[in-house]
Amino acid sequence: MVTPNNFEVEKTKIHIGPYEICPIPTGIFGLDGGAMFGTVPRVLWERSNPPDEKNRIPMEARCLLLKSKDLNILIDTGNGADFIAKYGEKLGGKFKEMYAMDESGPSLMKSLAANGLKPENIHHVILTHLHFDHAGGATTEVNGQVVPTFPNAKYWIQEMNLETASKPNLREKASYFAPNFQPLLDSGVANILKGPQNDILPGVSVLVSNGHTQGQQVVKVSDGKKSLLFCADLVPTSSHVRTPWLMGYDLQPLTLMEEKQKYLGEAADQSWYLFFEHDPYCDAALIERSGNDFAVQKRFWL
Repeated sequence: MVTPNNFEVEKTKIHIGPYEICPIPTGIFGLDGGAMFGTVPRVLWERSNPPDEKNRIPMEARCLLLKSKDLNILIDTGNGADFIAKYGEKLGGKFKEMYAMDESGPSLMKSLAANGLKPENIHHVILTHLHFDHAGGATTEVNGQVVPTFPNAKYWIQEMNLETASKPNLREKASYFAPNFQPLLDSGVANILKGPQNDILPGVSVLVSNGHTQGQQVVKVSDGKKSLLFCADLVPTSSHVRTPWLMGYDLQPLTLMEEKQKYLGEAADQSWYLFFEHDPYCDAALIERSGNDFAVQKRFWL
């Protein structure tokens, strides 16, 4: 992956408690740069996120594997590979074309295999929210039926987000698709959470953010000394650590800015790692306060 000239990225490894922190890239896709940066002028965001001729910027669909001796925990599942099987030929083909999905590179299964795992080795899947680029890999097609991708896993979902996904508003109707989550409910593998909760699994807690969509849960991994925040769409890329740098997709911008002030304030003051789901140029970063805002201190490949 080509890195913009103004990005310096260090290589490191992170262990938190019993977990090895393993990035799981599932593939590059493209989104309109203007939509990804909302009211931020192009002359500012194109310096760090250069667009193509159709104004699309490259985006990673990066999941996170928490790998330990006893548990394999996957956070989010990417776009999923079998669009046509799940959504029908017309919609599946439209997805691939519209979002410039590159199927030649990493995938969810390839990245898990690189870590020595098969779908049946995953014990838990935490879905931050049910937008297709986060939950598309949660289900798959087998013999003409859509079923959970990870047959031995429990799936953790926020109740508020499930309600939103089941009856999406007009803004989000193009992002929520029942085949990504209904089979989880039908199979009885969904654990429904009601709000933020500490230690849903050893060292793993969920915090709730409602600015991007209702009931998004960002995931904190901590052993009391070292912490990492899986940002999901609270902070989709390292360019978005600045408080007013929001996406046009965010439903409640002012709420999201308040949430960023709170969570990023803690991250800056306590040296949490931030893990980015959509940044094609780094996996994670440490941030610092910059006046009344935040700035990247160091970027990392893990």
